[in-house]
Amino acid sequence: MRDAAVDPAEPSGAARRVATRSDVARRAGVSTAVVSYVVNNGPRPVAAATRERVLAAMRDLDYRPNAVARALRMQRAHAVGLVVPDISNTYFGTLARVLSDRAFSAGYAMLLGDSHSDLERERAQIESLVTHRVDGLIVVSLEPGSTADVGTTPVVYLDQRTSKGQASVVVDNADGARQAVHHLAEHARRRIGHLAGPEGAPGTAARRSGWQEAALAAGLPADDDLVVHAPFSRDGGLVAGRELLQRSPRPDAVFVASDVQATGLLLAARELGIAVPDELAVISFDGTEETVFSDPPLTSVRQPVDRIVETALAMVLGESPPDEARSIPVQLVVRRSCGCDQTTQRIPDDATAGQAASSAADG
Repeated sequence: MRDAAVDPAEPSGAARRVATRSDVARRAGVSTAVVSYVVNNGPRPVAAATRERVLAAMRDLDYRPNAVARALRMQRAHAVGLVVPDISNTYFGTLARVLSDRAFSAGYAMLLGDSHSDLERERAQIESLVTHRVDGLIVVSLEPGSTADVGTTPVVYLDQRTSKGQASVVVDNADGARQAVHHLAEHARRRIGHLAGPEGAPGTAARRSGWQEAALAAGLPADDDLVVHAPFSRDGGLVAGRELLQRSPRPDAVFVASDVQATGLLLAARELGIAVPDELAVISFDGTEETVFSDPPLTSVRQPVDRIVETALAMVLGESPPDEARSIPVQLVVRRSCGCDQTTQRIPDDATAGQAASSAADG
């Protein structure tokens, strides 16, 4: 007798019944308990020939075990969760891709939650992942002292933190901003504006603080008239760029809080007939692929995503201590948007020993 779940005579497009454990048991000629032992790899042993019959039946019926129910029974999901404010932002997309790769290599799946830059949605995403019994959570939170209920699930927060006892991995946002402004000042730029992120968003305050500190140290203005806050998006950068570049006197350089905003700023400059980098030097923050394919290629403060992910993943999986504030240095990668003619990577003084600056012609 053919099983309804795999009947080849079924009309095209007809709804198919999802195969159950009982279907697999009937097909393999075993009890449902034996199917359970095969699916869960125990607790009782199954003879090799019997195991193969069960596996063949599962393949024939396209049987998919209920992963959530299995996780509830086994008290683990063999998965890690990631919650970010906006997956369309190229930095968060890169973060998700790298985490997915590293987690898979370690034997874990990755479950993704996008908060859409909404705090209530962020909490709901976190709590939903916790109910799925993920083995650990990595969160880019809109709330420096997140109050989401995580129970006993190990959690590591990326970027801004204020609450004691919360494990975190934080890049040196302020130092990255200082490196950017110092480099622009080396190009004899004397009115360096700042296209900032949304107030309260991860990294915004520290990047603005670093910009202000470096500008004042160089004897340059750092007043509010040189700052525009905008969403971390291309549209946000475009609208803010139009506003900032039409102020008088106009900035001759801009430090931008993210690569995606900088892409919008470059479009605003083209609309206004302002040549980059001749009339306007630009440096962004993040260092994603966006910087390589922009026109001109963007000089950017690069966040070392591989190192961030490896550090956070080791912490949530218990492979390293869950430090309250693990700090990661950033690197300035020089391209043409600041006025330089080639690509170079500047390693900060406190970077890991053994790293060296790399240099290559811009493609």
